Amino acid sequence: MLANKTSLIAALTFTYISAFAQIDSKAKKILDDLSAKTKSYTSIKAEFTKVLEKKDKSKETQDSKLETKGNKYKLTIPGHEIYCDGKTVWDFVKEANEVIIKDMESDNSALNPSTIFTLYEKGYKYKFDGEEAAINTISLFPENPDKQKFHTIKLNIDKIKKQIVSVKMLMKDGTLQTYTIKSFVGDVEISDSNFIFNAKLHPGISIEDLR
Repeated sequence: MLANKTSLIAALTFTYISAFAQIDSKAKKILDDLSAKTKSYTSIKAEFTKVLEKKDKSKETQDSKLETKGNKYKLTIPGHEIYCDGKTVWDFVKEANEVIIKDMESDNSALNPSTIFTLYEKGYKYKFDGEEAAINTISLFPENPDKQKFHTIKLNIDKIKKQIVSVKMLMKDGTLQTYTIKSFVGDVEISDSNFIFNAKLHPGISIEDLR
């Protein structure tokens, strides 16, 4: 009887490990295809909506625009224009007519806009959650959770286009941030000067240089 139980436990354990390995393999294939497709673009223009759901069930919604080219980006959100040329980050606060300047390495944003479409490539474990219609869902878990403000990221990926449809970030404080892609265009002409903030266009601007 004991031998039979031991054999049963071993079989169940092997089945679970095998299933988990298959799930991981499927997730890796989907992510590899997504990465290859995304990296085939020299530049990207996208519009997306961010929804912040708080613990009290209230919601905040904002529409944003993003342009990326390599590690350069320009992010336009309500009240702010954020520029990055790959080395320096300029955060232009429109209402205050103020710009805050930082080195890119010191800008500890929860989500770097230049990597929103490839954030899964480094520092994450991943698991295939399932598929519905033309959408695959994969969960990401940071390998160093103590360094992050979130514990899980869920990617919804279009199976045909091999593009991210939405990103959900489950934060440690109990809130949920959802980024839903409204439009996505690759290989568009974007000048490098578009990723550099020009203070001369804003007379009387206050400059706070934190570099």
